[in-house]
Amino acid sequence: MDGSCMTLLTLTSKRQATFPKATCQTLGLKPGDVIALEPRTEAGEKVWVLRPQPTRPRPWLGCLGARAKNVSDHSLAAVRASIAAGRSGRA
Repeated sequence: MDGSCMTLLTLTSKRQATFPKATCQTLGLKPGDVIALEPRTEAGEKVWVLRPQPTRPRPWLGCLGARAKNVSDHSLAAVRASIAAGRSGRA
């Protein structure tokens, strides 16, 4: 994408739009990224500018993965039993 062509987006009934892959690659966007939409006036015409926003680091994301290894039962009963074991010091 060199800026010479226009990209059209269609808004759904839920006010959602899907950006083409090439647009996301050009903007450096990934799923979950936040985009600021800023109104501007250029040559007397109202335009909108998209700016990718920096994401906050989330070091806690995935931190429980090591504790979940070899766990195959994710039922509510198994989760409750695991919590009870942890509270009683049997974990």
